[in-house]
Amino acid sequence: MSNIEYNPKSEHASEFIHDGEIRATLEYARAHRNDKALIEEILLKAAEGKGITHREAAVLIEVDDMEVEQRMYDIARKLKERIYGNRIVMFAPLYLSNHCINGCVYCPYHAKNRTIPRRKLTQEEIRREVIALQDMGHKRLALETGEHPKLNPIEYVLESIDTIYSIHHRNGAIRRVNVNIAATTVENYTRLKDAGIGTYILFEETYDREAYERLHPTGPKSDWAYHTEAMDRAMLGGIDDVGIGALFGLSNYRYDVVGILMHAEHLEARFGVGPHTISVPRIRPADDIDPNDFPDAVTDAVFRRIVAVLRLAVPYTGMIVSTRESQRSRELVLDVGVSQLSGGSKTSVGGYAEDVVDAEESAQFDISDNRTLDQIVGWLLELGYVPSFCTACYREGRTGDRFMSLAKRGLIGNCCAPNALMTLAEYAEDYASGNVKLLAKKMIAEQTQIIPSEKVRNITLRNLEKIVNGERDFRF
Repeated sequence: MSNIEYNPKSEHASEFIHDGEIRATLEYARAHRNDKALIEEILLKAAEGKGITHREAAVLIEVDDMEVEQRMYDIARKLKERIYGNRIVMFAPLYLSNHCINGCVYCPYHAKNRTIPRRKLTQEEIRREVIALQDMGHKRLALETGEHPKLNPIEYVLESIDTIYSIHHRNGAIRRVNVNIAATTVENYTRLKDAGIGTYILFEETYDREAYERLHPTGPKSDWAYHTEAMDRAMLGGIDDVGIGALFGLSNYRYDVVGILMHAEHLEARFGVGPHTISVPRIRPADDIDPNDFPDAVTDAVFRRIVAVLRLAVPYTGMIVSTRESQRSRELVLDVGVSQLSGGSKTSVGGYAEDVVDAEESAQFDISDNRTLDQIVGWLLELGYVPSFCTACYREGRTGDRFMSLAKRGLIGNCCAPNALMTLAEYAEDYASGNVKLLAKKMIAEQTQIIPSEKVRNITLRNLEKIVNGERDFRF
């Protein structure tokens, strides 16, 4: 595979996100929404855990039968438990800058917005933000910036990553930085890989090219093809793990579900591995942005179905829901597909450090779930989940096709379950409130006893004892 650079005017994207195929798929789904034999065949295939095609997923999105819908949820729940167990990976976003030259009509960072305060963190301010996040207990960040080649160049991003990794405060350390920045070149993706990032994340916003170009009238992001081909360039640049997603509410959700799955199919076909994660954000109010201006809003019921169908289609892919969603809506999707949650999040530049004044005025969007990380950890424990702060796969080379190989064979839990318990123990000892610490210890005791391998169980018990005694090992 040659390490080529794409032409910004490339039409390669329209070959794998083919508008004609998507529209034909939607028509096919409408025509077969009551085809009981076909639906039964799709559900049986989904239950095998090998995934379903974008056309099969489109049929399930259209089904209007409560019994079928419940079966979808039951299968999605079983698939998630089979692959991920009861673990939920925790992370937080870190906004470095909201300077942006794009004209995205749904984002308050758009270049014409004169009301939002523009901010860019210095390396010392980043240090304060990271310490604040470490003091919450976070180990994994998603780094965010607006697109501005002069104010937010790749050199600034790389320097910031170095700063983040260099900070060890008390028992805290950010062990993995995932990066969500604008589409860039193969060369820059290689530089990000060399900086030690985890997953490169970029949302398509909407896969409908006509809608996309209307929503992105100006700026580099207006080039639909260049944006859509970003994941190909990232993988050509050596990044194993990429995360895709759509911003639901911007356009027809059925179109975007099919687009997400065609994108995943393309990456699997070309690189041998699909997306590491899929995000499913919904549009939120922010500064000069009113969601009511967008008529394609997605209800909670539809949102749950989207998550379940995506889980059936790509069972081995992590699914992310952020604090855009309320406690209630996050609870609705946790058991049918979601495997990663943000907690204690701020979507503003400088929002975590206590001495930053009026930081919330620079927020990209309003947060629905305003609970602290500790409250969210306690809530997950009460629901029977294991909040995990593990990032070991990145450091152990379990990325890309190596991670997917383990996941598809049902073996990734042998790594994830013990590490999840050990990182939860770290959190409980170092950061948890009294009640959350008790809940965590109870969960750890229960889950350790059911680790299938006696050898792994004994290693886990020894490491748990070390953690309680104050020893810290950043392998997890």
